[in-house]
Amino acid sequence: MFLFGAVICCLVVGAIIYLSKSKYLCTWLYLNYVPNDVKKIKYNPKTHDPESKRIDGGGCCYPNCASDVWLRSCEREIIEPIEGHVDGHIPKWLNGSLLRNGPGNWKVGDMSFQHLFDCSALLHRFAIKNGHVTYQNRFIQTETLKKNSTAQRIVVTGFGTASVPDPCHSIFDKVSAIFRPDSASDNTMISIYPFGDEYYTFTEAPIIHRVNPRTLATEARVCVSDFVGVINHTSHPHVLPNGTVYNLGMAASRSGPTYNIICFPHGESMFEDVYVVGSVPCRWKLHPGYMHTFGITENYFVIVEQPLSISLTEFVKAQIYNQNLCSCLKWFENKPTLFHLMERKTGKVRYTFHSEAFFYLHIVNQYEEDNHVVIDICCYKDPEMINCMYLESIMNMQTNPNYASLFRGRPLRFVLPLGSNIDVPTTERCGSRKKLVKSFSLSGISARLQQPKLKHSESQHEDVTYIATNRKEQIQIGGLSEQNLSNESKQINYEKLVNLVTLKTTKAEAYQMSDRTIFVRPELLCDLGCETPRINYERFLGKKYRYFYAISSDVDADNPGTLIKVDLFNKTCQTWCENNCYPSEPVFVAAPNAQFEDDGVVLASMVWGGLKDNYVGLLVLCARTWTELGRCEFHADGPVPKCLHGWFAKDIV
Repeated sequence: MFLFGAVICCLVVGAIIYLSKSKYLCTWLYLNYVPNDVKKIKYNPKTHDPESKRIDGGGCCYPNCASDVWLRSCEREIIEPIEGHVDGHIPKWLNGSLLRNGPGNWKVGDMSFQHLFDCSALLHRFAIKNGHVTYQNRFIQTETLKKNSTAQRIVVTGFGTASVPDPCHSIFDKVSAIFRPDSASDNTMISIYPFGDEYYTFTEAPIIHRVNPRTLATEARVCVSDFVGVINHTSHPHVLPNGTVYNLGMAASRSGPTYNIICFPHGESMFEDVYVVGSVPCRWKLHPGYMHTFGITENYFVIVEQPLSISLTEFVKAQIYNQNLCSCLKWFENKPTLFHLMERKTGKVRYTFHSEAFFYLHIVNQYEEDNHVVIDICCYKDPEMINCMYLESIMNMQTNPNYASLFRGRPLRFVLPLGSNIDVPTTERCGSRKKLVKSFSLSGISARLQQPKLKHSESQHEDVTYIATNRKEQIQIGGLSEQNLSNESKQINYEKLVNLVTLKTTKAEAYQMSDRTIFVRPELLCDLGCETPRINYERFLGKKYRYFYAISSDVDADNPGTLIKVDLFNKTCQTWCENNCYPSEPVFVAAPNAQFEDDGVVLASMVWGGLKDNYVGLLVLCARTWTELGRCEFHADGPVPKCLHGWFAKDIV
C-alpha cells in the first residue's frame, strides 16, 4: 500500500512538473477542476477605494479612530521586566501573568509585510503580584523570523505577502514543498494556549512554539503533523478543565479533505498520545473551508463550515508562482454556511444544519438546552474584513468612507433543534454533490460591493444583521438568491412553516425544508460590533452562560476603543471607553470563591493613539459593575504594537 501511494505521489508530482514547465498548469487545473460557473474577479486598486469624502475638517472619514495603533513596529525587545505606575486599586488576590500574542514588526530590512497577519510575532507579558505589575515583550524565534532576519528581506511567503523569488529554487523544490507541512511560514502570531504546564503559540499552520511564560523565551518548535496527520489546524483550540486539549484540523483522506477533531489527552505525553476523535468530509473536494475556530458542548463538537474556502488549485498555483496564501481563498456567496454536530462519544456526525452565508472568525460560546444546541458567533456578511487588514488598506482607511461598512460585524445566536422526530441529513447525504455556484476570489470581493453614499450614522447598515432581521417573508434554500439563481432556489411561504425552535428565551428560528434540510435563522444579540469575545471560560465553556466580553469592531463608532459587556439574559450591553485608548481582547479572571458568573475582574492590555505610541498599559475592570478598578501604565523605549489574543497564566509570576 505504501509503495502504491508513493507511485501515485510521484506521478502527481511528475505531472505537475511537466505541466508547469509547459506553462499550461493553471489552464489544465482550471479546465479540469474549477466549475464552469465559478466567477473570479480581479482586484483593481483604482476602483476599490472611492475618492476621499471630507467627513471632518481634517479630511478624515473616522476622526475618532487612530489606525496607527495597528501600524507600529517593535524596535527593541523589553527582555527584562520594567516597572510601571499604578493608578487605582489592583486586587491583592490577582496573581499571575497576562500573556499576549500579536503582530510585532511590519519591517524586514527595507521591505514591509503587506498584511497584518504576516507581521513578526511578538509576545507581551504583564506579571501581576500583590498589586504590582511589570511588563516585558519578546519576539517569538520562529524559523520565518530567523530566515527573514538573516537575509534582511522577506524570503518566506506569508498569508498576504509574497516572498522575494529565490532563483536557486527549482520547480521541483516548489512542488515538493507542497507535500511538506513544515515548509510554510511558522509565524505563530495569533494566540497562546496551555498544554499542561507548558505554553504554546499558535497560527493556522501546523507548527506551534513552546515559550517560557516567565521570560518569554522560545524553547521549542513542534510540528503537530509529526504526531497526527493534519495539514493545518485552527488558532483556537479548546482547553478543558481537566487539561485535555481539543483542536480542529484539516487532513487528506482517500475520498478527499476532511475536518478532523483531534484530542491531546492531559498527561506527560500529550503530543505522543494525540488521536483523531472523528472526521467530517469537506463538502467540496477541491475547496475545503477556512477554519479559525470550532465549538464544543457537553455531547457535541460544533464545526461551522463557512463558504470561504481554500482553493487547492489556486494553492498549487501560488506555490509555483510565488503568490501569497490569501490569493487561494475563494468566497462562495450563494452557498450556505453549514453547522455540523459531531458526537463526542462516537466521533460520528449526527446533524448538519444550513444557514444563509456568513463569514466568521470567532465563536463566543455554545451549549445545549432542552434538546437544542445554541451557538453564538461574531458574524460578517462576507470576508471583506480580511482585506481591510492589508497594510495599504489600514494606511488609507481615513480616506476610504467604505472601510467601516466592510468591517461591519454583529454577534448572532443560532439555535439548532435536536430530537428523534427531526431527520436532519448529514453532510454525506445533503448538498455534497451539488455543483458550485459562482464564487469570488478574496482579492476581488470589494469590486462588487455597492459604494455607500453616507456613513453608518445615517442608517447605512451594510452589515450582517439582515440575516436576523430581514426576509421573513421568504426563506432561501441553501442561501441561493432567487433573483440570480431562480432555477436553483425555491420560494417558501414563511407562514406555512413550523418553527422547530421551542426555546422561549430566543427569537432564533429553524425550519425543515422539502428536501429535509434544516434552515436556521439567527437572533441578533447586540447591535454593536463585537470581536475577540471572551467568557468565564473555566466554568462556562460549553455551558449555558449569561455574559460575554468583547472589543468594539465598529471603526466609525464615537469611540472605536470600546470594551463591551453583553448580558444575554436581559439583552443589554455595558461599555467602557477612554478617549484615544485602544484596549485589546478582554480576559476574564474569576475571584477566589466566586459566587456568580461575573464575579471577578476583566483584564485588557491598552495602547494609545497618536504620539503616545511608546506607552502600554494593563487595565483592570470589575466584571460585575463594568467600572475601572485600577491600571498600570508603562513607558517603553520604543513603539508598542496592539496585540490580538492571550491567556491568563494563574500564579505564573
